[in-house]
Amino acid sequence: MSHGETTKRKGENMNFKGRCSCGAVQYSVSGEPVLQGNCHCRECQRMTGSAYSATLFFPEPTVTITGTFTRHTRKGESGKNVSRGFCTSCGSPLFGFPEFMPGLIGIRAGSLDDTSNYKPSADIFASRAASWDHMDPSLPKFAELPPMS
Repeated sequence: MSHGETTKRKGENMNFKGRCSCGAVQYSVSGEPVLQGNCHCRECQRMTGSAYSATLFFPEPTVTITGTFTRHTRKGESGKNVSRGFCTSCGSPLFGFPEFMPGLIGIRAGSLDDTSNYKPSADIFASRAASWDHMDPSLPKFAELPPMS
């Protein structure tokens, strides 16, 4: 999906919906996430202004985005590029496009209309968690990025 692109799929059941703070960018997803997790790397801390990024990953073709967003691209902890999509009006961080996970789009859990749909399965980069970050003890912890299959 390119900068500001809008994709529409008629007649699909959208299970996940969300938006930015001002409502200029909205999205819906048809399907279930393939991965959900909390990333505690320094870049995610900086991007969210908090302890971690809570993200759901979906196959890109299942995500419909309306409105204009922009991307900021930088080298991620994996050594590959990561683009972050955010609203051009209010600056809300909404999406992640990690090069090391081609074909997937990350959606920030806090932007979901119903945040109870977020069910994290792991904490990654746990070794970099802030001292005041109290992680869920029931979730598996990976000190760094786990092996990707």
